[in-house]
Amino acid sequence: MKYKCIIFDCDGVLVDSEPIANQMLITMAAELGVAIDMNFAIDHFIGKSLYTCMETISQYGKIKLPDNFEKDFRTRSFQKFKEQLQPIPGIKDVLKRLELPFCVASSGPVNKIELNLKTTGLYSFFEGKIFSCYMVNTWKPEPDVFLLAAKTMGFATKNCLVVEDSLAGITAAQNGGFDVVAYKSEFNIKELQNLEIPKISNMKELFKFIS
Repeated sequence: MKYKCIIFDCDGVLVDSEPIANQMLITMAAELGVAIDMNFAIDHFIGKSLYTCMETISQYGKIKLPDNFEKDFRTRSFQKFKEQLQPIPGIKDVLKRLELPFCVASSGPVNKIELNLKTTGLYSFFEGKIFSCYMVNTWKPEPDVFLLAAKTMGFATKNCLVVEDSLAGITAAQNGGFDVVAYKSEFNIKELQNLEIPKISNMKELFKFIS
């Protein structure tokens, strides 16, 4: 068996958070007089750090965001996550069946990752195996969070498979020397269409890459 460890991204791979987070960014931008829609969000926000999304809104709207924008976004989106967040279809069954060690490596802060995993009933699978870009203070497409995850889990990069859904995350994995499988959804079809990497649209398809 080539792979000895699976590293999952969180948003869009374990939990279906992209629609909620992006709608909140759209709403908060509108409150500041910046009109963007979901197509804009898909093109500019998917897989990006919140700081990058904030900078995009600021530049597109030619405004300075309020100092409390990040805090306000975290508070409001966390509440929406608690009310609406669902796991990616089929992921819980896949995690139950996986015989390889696995972990999660995400751009979000640890408290967000933990909240989302607890809300969707996935936290027990990842307790003690959560890695955040905030731990290394670099963000995808830099590979540091994946390198930290592999090192901490005790595996060489060549023995780890990364499951991602965004171009930034896929690039980060490739920059770190990892093999990567892309999970396709309605939010990333356009972004992934020209990438020559393995793609899955059902989480159960993951097993054909690790058996």
